[in-house]
Amino acid sequence: MRYAQIREIDIANGPGIRVSLYTQGCHRHCPGCFNEETWNFKGGKAFTKKEEDALIALINKPHIAGFTLLGGEPMEKENREDVLKLLKRIKEECPGKTVWLYSSFLYEEICQFEENILDYVDVLVDGMFILAKKDAKLRFRGSSNQRLIDIAKTKEQGQIVLFE
Repeated sequence: MRYAQIREIDIANGPGIRVSLYTQGCHRHCPGCFNEETWNFKGGKAFTKKEEDALIALINKPHIAGFTLLGGEPMEKENREDVLKLLKRIKEECPGKTVWLYSSFLYEEICQFEENILDYVDVLVDGMFILAKKDAKLRFRGSSNQRLIDIAKTKEQGQIVLFE
């Protein structure tokens, strides 16, 4: 996997102070995407054990509420295996920290993937960015079609439960 950026402090992509990783690579190319430079799978830098270890150390700082994974598109087939490995490690080694995942794929699509990535996610922000539905007043998302899904409650209730 390649990555575009690691933010040590992020307050825009989930509640509290978070650490964010922007994966590299996206086939979907949403018109109006704020992050076009992450579309190229060959761009960015290699995400190695060194970066992974540094990320875990950052997430475990006491003032950090959790981790947010964005892109590019973390759920592209090219990224899924590494994303799964990373999220498993974060859940194991960063107790009490929440994991947020942003994806243009819908929850229903992600549930069909071979990889069980959502087992390691607390909140999924799903749906493609739609320029015509852009709303700067929305919290934690760019367009009104995107959903903030509470994964644990959704699994428990067997239907989509939105994060409040």
